[in-house]
Amino acid sequence: MNGTLRIVMVIAILIYFVCIIHLLKKERLNLKYSLLWLLSGLLMLFVVIFPEFIRLIIHKMGILELTNGVFAITIFLIIILLMSITSIVSTLNNRSRSLVQRCALYEKRIRILEHQIEELKNK
Repeated sequence: MNGTLRIVMVIAILIYFVCIIHLLKKERLNLKYSLLWLLSGLLMLFVVIFPEFIRLIIHKMGILELTNGVFAITIFLIIILLMSITSIVSTLNNRSRSLVQRCALYEKRIRILEHQIEELKNK
C-alpha cells in the first residue's frame, strides 16, 4: 500500500470518527450502539496503519491473493455487523410490541373506569 493511499484512508477514517461523534452529540446515535461502529473504525485504522498484519492473516488462512483475502475478511465483518444490528432491531421490536400491548390494556382499563364513573353519575 503506497503512502498516498494510506494518508487518504487515514483521513477518511478520521472523517468517519467525526461523523460518529457528531451523531452522538446530536443524540441521533445511542452510545451503546455506537460502540460497534467505533470498534469497526478502530479495526479499519489498525489495518491501514499495519497492512502487514492483514497479509499475515490472509497467508495463515491459505488464501493466495491479497484482494481475495481482503474481500473474504470484509464480507465476514459485514456479516458480523449485520447480525449485531439484527439483534438490536429484534430486541427493540420485542420491547415495542410489549409497550403497545401494555398501552392497549391501560386504555381498556381507562374505558371501563370511565364507564363505571358515568354509571355512578347517572344514578
